[in-house]
Amino acid sequence: MGIRSKFNLTLIVVFLIAYGGSLWFVQRLLQENAREEVLHNAGVMMEAALAIRKYTVTEIRPLLNATKSEEFLPQTVPAYAATQNIETMRGNYPEYSYKEATLNPTNPRDRATDWEADIIRHFIDHSDKKEIEGIRDTPTGPSLYVSRPIRITNPACLICHSEPKVAPASLIKKYGSNNGFGWKLNEVIGAQVVSVPMSLPLERATTIFFWFAATLGGVFIALLIVSNIILQVIVISPVKAMANNANEISMGAMETPELSVSSSDEIGTLARSFNRMHRSLNNAMKMLDQKKK
Repeated sequence: MGIRSKFNLTLIVVFLIAYGGSLWFVQRLLQENAREEVLHNAGVMMEAALAIRKYTVTEIRPLLNATKSEEFLPQTVPAYAATQNIETMRGNYPEYSYKEATLNPTNPRDRATDWEADIIRHFIDHSDKKEIEGIRDTPTGPSLYVSRPIRITNPACLICHSEPKVAPASLIKKYGSNNGFGWKLNEVIGAQVVSVPMSLPLERATTIFFWFAATLGGVFIALLIVSNIILQVIVISPVKAMANNANEISMGAMETPELSVSSSDEIGTLARSFNRMHRSLNNAMKMLDQKKK
């Protein structure tokens, strides 16, 4: 196996090890960055919903209550306000969702699905848990969800949700008396659930990954070509010239021209040493011929 083959084989083996390690690391990094991006978006949605709830309680509810309307106004309910606002946003981002899922809701649309009910029960069983996040498969691809418990901490909430007989008549008229009652103070009755699609960040991460892989592969090929050119000029050509001279001298061609030396590196030093050896051998052969005469 020649020098070029050994050099290329070594370079390829080292590259493949480094290439595989780099791809593994970059893929994990991009996947983690995609997840962090989705988590950030989910957190923004969650904080937006909380801000809407607070705004409804502090500014909208007092205004609507002041109208003394005989009709129950769901706009005074923080959960309704937050859900409606996020629902409006979903006109442009249909895969994003926000829900205040409840096991026993007043409004049927807030009833928890099976997977949401599992989250709520987890909050009930783990009262110290403040937030849950996870990934679930949907028809449009993986979706990351962030959930926080809904706990009854305000006694005023029990006016509408303790027993039907003490609830406002307008509430009973709108939603009936079968659902949304029996809630207790400090009890977890539901969960805020924000779902954000992961498909777009994952697609971007995959695109970046393939571009990185292709770029790194292209850089290696360019490096391999340049390295072989340098190897040919600096090492192989001078060594071949010395080998050819040595072969001719060994066959008796003592008048072979000396090697042309223009470098001061190790190859140049070797060539100068070879020339000295050539001259010494040539002189020795001449002296031998003179003695024979």
